[in-house]
Amino acid sequence: MININEVVETNKMIEQENLDVRTITMGINLLDCADTDLVVCCDKIYNKIKGYAYDLVRTGEDISHDFGIPIVNKRVSITPISLVGAACCKTPDDYVFIAKTLDKVARELGINFMGGYSAIVSKGMTKSDELLIKSIPRAMAETEFLCSSVNVGSTKTGINMDAVRLLGGIVKQTAELTKERDSIGCAKLVVLCNAPDDNPFMAGAFHGVSEADAIINVGVSGPGVVKYALEQIRGASFEVLCETIKKTAFKITRVGQLVAQEASRRLGVPFGIIDLSLAPTPAVGDSVADILHEIGLEYAGAPGTTAALALLNDQVKKGGVMASSYVGGLSGAFIPVSEDQGMIDAVEMGALTIEKLEAMTCVCSVGLDMIAIPGDTPATTIAGIIADESAIGMINQKTTAVRIIPVIGKGVGEQVEFGGLLGYAPIMPVNRFDCSNFVNRKGRIPAPIHSFKN
Repeated sequence: MININEVVETNKMIEQENLDVRTITMGINLLDCADTDLVVCCDKIYNKIKGYAYDLVRTGEDISHDFGIPIVNKRVSITPISLVGAACCKTPDDYVFIAKTLDKVARELGINFMGGYSAIVSKGMTKSDELLIKSIPRAMAETEFLCSSVNVGSTKTGINMDAVRLLGGIVKQTAELTKERDSIGCAKLVVLCNAPDDNPFMAGAFHGVSEADAIINVGVSGPGVVKYALEQIRGASFEVLCETIKKTAFKITRVGQLVAQEASRRLGVPFGIIDLSLAPTPAVGDSVADILHEIGLEYAGAPGTTAALALLNDQVKKGGVMASSYVGGLSGAFIPVSEDQGMIDAVEMGALTIEKLEAMTCVCSVGLDMIAIPGDTPATTIAGIIADESAIGMINQKTTAVRIIPVIGKGVGEQVEFGGLLGYAPIMPVNRFDCSNFVNRKGRIPAPIHSFKN
């Protein structure tokens, strides 16, 4: 039974501490839309998405109104399109045709983003996978709501370095085709290792082949709530610190559980998972970096940052799994630069570098996220960064990702403005030493020895 004190506490978290449900994401299986005729395939895709998600936005708004809980985004994730389009797509242009169909239905539904313009190539690329990957620059440049992801590795299979090398160039091409908008196309493209099938967060969301025909996944967020809770126990022991984070994560996740169950009931679609990630926004007071400051660091990036982030991530998971039986997705602390004012401040003060961010990704959710780099960064360097981050995921049996933006025409010391939840970012320097002889090797990096657990 919920008592009045819990109601008052939740209202305070929403009104004063930036608690929100970041997204309701409906996952939709499109495998039965495959057809040898491109136009017929697109018609099937359009009709199936429209049929399932027609009331998604209205339902999200109604739940927000009825319960007083902000729901920031309503999104759709779909089966990786390289699987759906395999029978009808013979060129990258064919995939762009599908991309425009997906963008059209997203616009008509009024959703914020659609994820799943994706390929899973952790062990090898089919012809269809390769065609989709080559279509990504145009697809991201010529659509507004569509997001793309490519999974290039896993703990079980190793890292597909052929795909990594290809994607280094794809990121540069995407940046070039959207250079008039500060290369924003790259903000809709993420390269993953160990990608989960049920992630509700963009740009890496897709509807995995192991999922039901349609599901509801919810992503919650509450960095401001955690920060406020820690302000009340300044100077306390690590035990008290951990207990406070854990209890706060429990409360945050319960809010997401309520929204997920209600959305599932109203839409007639099964509930999938709660992703209990601490996802920041550019708003002041809604920052993971500010939590690290409250734990005791002058800036994110100071010595002790990786330990503090590991502590935070672990306690968030421990609290969240007690609040919902179905926790999934990414579930941890996100550290995007452009979306977190505290991270931006740390970069501008010189406390935070790409190398330190890479170390931090060993112990938190996702990876190198929303990082702006000089536009003249070579494609091979970008491929090397993707390989490094994939190796962290592969060895540590966790999801990692790279969403990096080479801003054409800009260099270190300048800023780029993306707007909305994407925020703004200082251009960060990258290591200028060459790695081309490494990334140009053919084949894949084998799976680590500890992957053999059968």
